[in-house]
Amino acid sequence: MFQALFSNDHESNFQRFPFSRTLFRITTWTILLAAVTTAESSFALQPDAQTVERPNIIFILADDLGYGDLGCYGQKRIQTPNLDQMATEGMRFTDFYAGSTVCAPSRCVLMTGYHTGHALIRGNSKDNLRPTDVTVAKLLQQAGYATCLAGKWGIGHEGSPGVPTKQGFDYFYGYLDQSMAHNYYPTFLYRNEERIPLRNIVPNVGKYGQGVASKKVDYSHDLIMNEALDFVDRNKERPFFLYLALTIPHANNEAGSRGMEVPDLGIYADKDWPEAQKGHAAMISRMDTDIGKMIDRLKALGIDDKTLILFSSDNGPHREGGNDPDFNDSNGFLSGIKRSLSEGGIRVPTIARWPGTIQAGSSTDFAGAFWDLLPTFVDIAGAANAVPSDIDGISFLPTLLGNITAQKQHKYLYWAFYEGEGAQAVRQGHWKAVQQPYHSPIRLYDLSTDIGEQKDLASDHPKVVKEMRHLMVEANTPSERWKFPQPKK
Repeated sequence: MFQALFSNDHESNFQRFPFSRTLFRITTWTILLAAVTTAESSFALQPDAQTVERPNIIFILADDLGYGDLGCYGQKRIQTPNLDQMATEGMRFTDFYAGSTVCAPSRCVLMTGYHTGHALIRGNSKDNLRPTDVTVAKLLQQAGYATCLAGKWGIGHEGSPGVPTKQGFDYFYGYLDQSMAHNYYPTFLYRNEERIPLRNIVPNVGKYGQGVASKKVDYSHDLIMNEALDFVDRNKERPFFLYLALTIPHANNEAGSRGMEVPDLGIYADKDWPEAQKGHAAMISRMDTDIGKMIDRLKALGIDDKTLILFSSDNGPHREGGNDPDFNDSNGFLSGIKRSLSEGGIRVPTIARWPGTIQAGSSTDFAGAFWDLLPTFVDIAGAANAVPSDIDGISFLPTLLGNITAQKQHKYLYWAFYEGEGAQAVRQGHWKAVQQPYHSPIRLYDLSTDIGEQKDLASDHPKVVKEMRHLMVEANTPSERWKFPQPKK
């Protein structure tokens, strides 16, 4: 059996099927381990993690980046050559969704695999993950991966069990609190659980470290990128998971109309644009340049083809810090922005690059979401049997490998939102139902012909509306912590 598995006859299989040698080795190792366990062998099989080839995983998360903010998604004026090249060399997702339309719940969803009808943290809050919560970082750590978070966390605060180093990350550098992360020139950042002082001065600093610096020396984004690159350097000889949670292009909400904080305006300095729009564009292009540096580093280290990079955004574009999302058409042909459950608030640009494994220049309309990241990453690591059985996510590894016929599909996708007057939405196939405010009638759209959600078809399809209402009830487990607002009298 073992001899057959490693026979040269399998070379032809690599040509006929879109599975990489890396994943073949992972699968083969799993089969061998299962065979030995079943046979109750008298010897213990203890693989050396260094000898089993498993791909590195880098998940890069932008903050408030709109569907239309990248050139490869139709942007005309903001320059993103490296992300555009990443799409050319990899796969572009057309129908991928964030976990929520705001920060903290979106990040909780991606970490735990539960959508906002089931997740612990379902809104922007100061809540913390618990010791019992299973995160993608914990599962990858248990599978032998070195794990790092560089950037913004937002779902576990100082002194709580929810900090990254207690949720599966070997190393953390960045912001714990999402309010503090508004400020690109803070007085400190965290390394693991220690505050690391910076040279910035922030008068009247807020309770959580938020504010506006009067002396701006250390730009947090640059420090975070340097830490991420250093982590890759240190772990080039072993499989690693890097969660690079950038704050760009989120605004510093405490800075009012001058909230698009960036050291320089770069190629946009001479544009006849409002200052905030120059800053917004400069932030995105700065991020793009740094992603190019990350790819160059992988190439220099000889691990480019061993590394999956997945890029996305935590929700749609914002109207904060002086930024006008309409100025550069940040949501493209979608309607709605951050805090909306229309497509523009939750459908996000998503690109996957894995040289030699993902087909270059490909695209997919697989309808997936952040709750799929945990099972996908753990599947890639060869540990799919460790994924909790009750999560909402499914692995989209077959899609990445081009094996569309093997890809499981969602029955539906669901979002709940508790700010303001509340909202919920569900997508099933080409149908999208939105109830925002929560106590308003359900609006129904056919995304196959109306991706901009301009024509409400609810009155024409009462049976579909009834089914969507049923799905909304089915998807949402009541929570004492998270409740929809009562109707106005």
